[in-house]
Amino acid sequence: MEQPVNNVHSFINYFSNTFLTLFVFFCSGVSTLHAIFISITSLYFVFWSDLFSDYHSAELITFRNSPVSTFALGVSVGYFISDLGMICWLYPSLGGVEYVIHHSLSAIAVSYSMLTGEGQLYTFMVLISEVTTPEINMRWYLDIAGLKRSNAYLINGIVIFFAWLVARILLFVYLFYHVYLHHDQVMRMHTFGYLLVYCVPSALATMNLIWFGKILKGIIKTIAKKQ
Repeated sequence: MEQPVNNVHSFINYFSNTFLTLFVFFCSGVSTLHAIFISITSLYFVFWSDLFSDYHSAELITFRNSPVSTFALGVSVGYFISDLGMICWLYPSLGGVEYVIHHSLSAIAVSYSMLTGEGQLYTFMVLISEVTTPEINMRWYLDIAGLKRSNAYLINGIVIFFAWLVARILLFVYLFYHVYLHHDQVMRMHTFGYLLVYCVPSALATMNLIWFGKILKGIIKTIAKKQ
């Protein structure tokens, strides 16, 4: 009787692991599509669109919005809420407590900006950091494919390093500087709004620095193994 029972347990474990892998693969695909969409949209609104230009309108920069910008934020709200649900459902397979905190803060901040129209510029600045998501997902794909020691894995790690440095470190420095220059306009927002402008980027920046340290250690470790 012991052998059939072991076979059943083995089959159940295999099916569970296969289902989880396929599900994570699907979730990674969705997150990659969202990241491409929202990072391109955010780059457009922050650096190319006249909507948030200091010289385009007399309206306070913290209150400017458009139907397109609000729609884009709505897409992100849907993504962050659904992904947060998946993370909690399969916890900790899709990420630990830091992912729950990250997605919760993101969902709250983006939802507020979408519903009130306040602080959309700073929301898009933060969402540019999603440009690093496809590289992170690619790292998981390479790991699953058994290519952890390949040149592709190393190159992807280097791309993650520089993308993270620009989008999640330097860009946040620019964001804080921009908030400093427009402090009087930020303070005209509702209390909850300006608290989000100060608290959410600060929390995310702290997490980004911690993750950046881990990325740097990982690259050094991978290069050492190559040698």
